[in-house]
Amino acid sequence: MPVAVMRMRVDSASGVDQRAADRAYLTGPDQIPWATRASLQGHDLVLERMVPDSGRLHIPFRVAGRGELMLSTGTLAQRDRFYFLEIELARGKLNQVRNQLAEWQALGLIVAPAVEGTLRRALAEFTTAVSLPEDPIAAAARARHAIELGVEAGEQLIDCYTEQATTLRMRQLGRLPTLLAIHLGHRMMSPAAMAQVTTAFNSLVVSTLWREIESQEGQYDWHVADAQIEWCAEHSVRAISGPLLRLDPTGLPDWIALWEGDFDSFVGFVTDYISKVVTRYRGKVALWQCAARINGAKAMSLHEEQVLQLAVRTLEVVKQLDPDTPTFIRFDQPWGEYLRHGEFDLSPLHFADALVRAGLQLGGIGLEMNIGYMPNGSTPRDRLDFSRLLDLWSCLGLPLHLMLSFPTSAQPDAKARLSHTAWPADCDWSPEAQATWIKRYMPVLFAKSYVSTITWAQLSDSEMHEYAHGGLFDAAGAAKPAFMSLVNLRKKYLQ
Repeated sequence: MPVAVMRMRVDSASGVDQRAADRAYLTGPDQIPWATRASLQGHDLVLERMVPDSGRLHIPFRVAGRGELMLSTGTLAQRDRFYFLEIELARGKLNQVRNQLAEWQALGLIVAPAVEGTLRRALAEFTTAVSLPEDPIAAAARARHAIELGVEAGEQLIDCYTEQATTLRMRQLGRLPTLLAIHLGHRMMSPAAMAQVTTAFNSLVVSTLWREIESQEGQYDWHVADAQIEWCAEHSVRAISGPLLRLDPTGLPDWIALWEGDFDSFVGFVTDYISKVVTRYRGKVALWQCAARINGAKAMSLHEEQVLQLAVRTLEVVKQLDPDTPTFIRFDQPWGEYLRHGEFDLSPLHFADALVRAGLQLGGIGLEMNIGYMPNGSTPRDRLDFSRLLDLWSCLGLPLHLMLSFPTSAQPDAKARLSHTAWPADCDWSPEAQATWIKRYMPVLFAKSYVSTITWAQLSDSEMHEYAHGGLFDAAGAAKPAFMSLVNLRKKYLQ
């Protein structure tokens, strides 16, 4: 039974429904989500948890002109009396912007006058909202406006940061050394198609997924990976291989299920497969992606300690056979939203920290951000939130390798392998929105010196694929607007 209950009074005009409540969660000062059960009861959002400490609420919330964004409150003390949701979300956003503003100014950021002007207007709206306790409807309206202005101030602030940080990097380096890659999938395209793809990308991810290479035990199909690797070598394009192990239902071959519950045998099969891949392609790839989706993994009935052992084993095998090529392990849902269900103990960051502290010569950390997908993706966030998450992960002291996806439709996708569907349906999931998201968010990533690789997760929607409507080419093979956005970004920023 939960030991702590927090209530948030919700104004009906805010449009918070049970679908949003289902994705709400609370975190402590370490930003790690607690197991949380949230429900709408009349006008109250009721949050139940086992941790009675003060915490921050995170909940999807509609922001005028920007769609649904994950917003958070400031730290809230446990109490019997309810809070007003809109006021606390406004307080949280304004605190976030003000703290980031002060931090970056201390580092020398020159802030445009528009940032402080918008922030002053937001604070004025917030002050008015909290002064209207006798009129909660008017207070909520003012708070929503304060949120809108707070988000706008954050966007203006991130523009200042991105422009100045990127200008400084390019002044020092010329063109940026960031690798911009596309996951080719398990197929070999025509030479003309490959040439088109490399107008946008300076690196290619060659799929060596176990399920694709060894779909039948002991029978290996190398022809696609061989062709992709050979093409990269002939055209001096850097190849990234992996993931060698992906712990989800579409990453493992079906036959391995016969060994469920026999961990030692499973480790043996994993070791054998990875050894074959690395032996075949060592010296031909620039980067090994050893494992993916290991946090939150439910495959093969593994518990977290076993998953950690597997991650360690993948690194050990690769480093033994190819000690000179950098390695990384990728984590999905890096905000840790899935922890709200209470099924796992380790957060993504704690999982990664355990591997870093083990002294395994881990060369980097991968983060998979499937924006706008459910159940295994992440709710959209503004660029300031995005930037702050990356800064948090950078504290591990390793390069970050990012994998991104964003849908172009909320409609069902019969060719998508996973049950990912975009939500909510009335938001702007369109080819134009995908292109706009790339143009707005990608420069923030280029501004971060610790971001080493950025990979778009899916090339095309025309064949069986992972992410519903997430490709850069549609089901008919035509390029979406996002592809040209990436071409332009590469020309502007990259080597």
